[in-house]
Amino acid sequence: MGWNRKVLRVNLTEGTCTEEPLNMQWADEYLGSRGLATKYLVSEIDPKVDPLSPENKMIMSTGPLTGTPASTGGRYTVVTKGPLTGAIACSNSGGFFGAEMKFAGWDMIILEGRSPTPVYLYVENDKAQLIDASDLWGKSCWETEEAIKHHHQDPLVRVSSIGLAGENQVLFACIVNDLHRAAGRSGVGAVMGSKNLKAVALRGTKGVSGIKDMKAFMKITAEKKKVLADNAVTGQGLPKFGTQVLMNVINEMGALPTRNHKDVQFEDAGKISAEAMHEKRPTDGKTHLVTNAACFGCTIACGRISEIDKGHFTVVNNPKYWGASGGLEYEAAWALGAANGVGDLEALQYANLLCNEQGMDPISFGATIGAVMELYEMGILTKEQIGIEAEFGSAEALARLTEMTARGEGFGKEIGQGSRRLCTQYGHPELSMTVKGQEFPAYDARGIQGMGLTYATSNRGACHLRSYTVASEVLGIPVKTDPLTTEGKPELVKAFQDATAVFDAAGICVFTSFAWTLADVQPQIEAACEGDWSMDKLNEMGERIWNMERLFNNAAGLTRKDDDLPPRLKTEPAKVGPAKGLVSGIDKMLPEYYSIRGWTEEGVPTAATLARLGL
Repeated sequence: MGWNRKVLRVNLTEGTCTEEPLNMQWADEYLGSRGLATKYLVSEIDPKVDPLSPENKMIMSTGPLTGTPASTGGRYTVVTKGPLTGAIACSNSGGFFGAEMKFAGWDMIILEGRSPTPVYLYVENDKAQLIDASDLWGKSCWETEEAIKHHHQDPLVRVSSIGLAGENQVLFACIVNDLHRAAGRSGVGAVMGSKNLKAVALRGTKGVSGIKDMKAFMKITAEKKKVLADNAVTGQGLPKFGTQVLMNVINEMGALPTRNHKDVQFEDAGKISAEAMHEKRPTDGKTHLVTNAACFGCTIACGRISEIDKGHFTVVNNPKYWGASGGLEYEAAWALGAANGVGDLEALQYANLLCNEQGMDPISFGATIGAVMELYEMGILTKEQIGIEAEFGSAEALARLTEMTARGEGFGKEIGQGSRRLCTQYGHPELSMTVKGQEFPAYDARGIQGMGLTYATSNRGACHLRSYTVASEVLGIPVKTDPLTTEGKPELVKAFQDATAVFDAAGICVFTSFAWTLADVQPQIEAACEGDWSMDKLNEMGERIWNMERLFNNAAGLTRKDDDLPPRLKTEPAKVGPAKGLVSGIDKMLPEYYSIRGWTEEGVPTAATLARLGL
């Protein structure tokens, strides 16, 4: 539908909801979603603002392909200054919430100030109002969604909300929509909680309109859906196994970070893999995986719906977790499992359910538990301090620490500050496996060299989705590169970063890039949006978005020293596997990357680069 050309501005301090026109000049330069919302944010806040103060703003935004028949056109983003990192935060979610925002007639919702009491925003087409949420404060995301739908007597209302983690300012709290989809990283849920905003609920009945050339759009989207269906990854691997298809693959490569990155292979990877999710349990004869699931408009359907073993120690006396619900993705299974040496699939699912229920990023949470377990094994943390025994491999410790963190109890409050703050507090900052304060995802930078540079330079802190070089280094998409070498990786990372920015800005899922290149996205944008959308323009736009985010971070106080990896990955070689003996080559790659980007040796975009990009 291109753009609705409408922005909803909500001043939570004043309690007002105001309509304003979308800045179409900015839309022409930044497209939508991540790009356009970031342009609004950097134009309206001081980069040095306290992320949890009323002066910070939070923007929920769709892209021009969100809500359209384009495959995966269900994405929306949350853009703010992140409390976990102090950097730009842009968190992306699927499900049905983004499309509903478009159907209600809005491109973007800007949330500013802080409500004096808990509220939720209810939007029904053109009408928007803030409603008292005092009765919802203290409730989980699941309870909140159910209560809002009941209150409005409408099961089709789409809800994004925070649980106890967001209310308690857990710095990796996320915003959950559709029960188990999430704007997951960088603590966007903590920002929402700081504003006393419990939820945003949407109901839109306007449907799709405003596509520039509907006949051409329907033809090109049908062609591109076939490309996805015919691809081995998007047509077969992801539908059957989900992202969990990677667990055994990455483990065999010797690139599965294990026990807080001390090891690169996990002996129990097979027990928590996609294949294990398909096997019948000896206890009840059922498979862990119930079915796959798709977000709005998605033809891939990589989502997992699982059912936990009702006799498992975590839930045997707790029937509310017995039903089918959101299952483990690869990143969550890794962070809750291998990162802590836990090979109990049902325990991982229990922790995953709690993360969905109370709104926590399982990547940052699980990786922080890995640091806690290492500090415990070193004797730095004791049973008395933590409240329980917390050795690597303990499913009981994982379950209990998840409960404590989700509910803000005891030592869980310290875990909720993330591993950088926790490790620094106990005198071992080097044990925090983070960049810019954000915990690593599930790929070891010694075994997949490009991912080390990806983590170091990611504008939102360590992130795999900003430049998924695993596609090239592991899967051979679009070309095969050697994961063990640094050669060519700066160019590869930049290309992935710029292209991903456009995928995000369009409002589609980055998983389409396993089959699509930007050349597949370009004609879809061209048919949907007014104006000229050449490949040259889109390539430059991706670069512009990346540099805009970088400028914000520089102004916020981040420097070259923040583009680095923990000492462990640079000094402790991989012990086994194909990468045995290797450390990350980040120190070689970073200067080359800066040069290719048109930045100074200190990582600052040059005047010439800014002029070329219109910044």
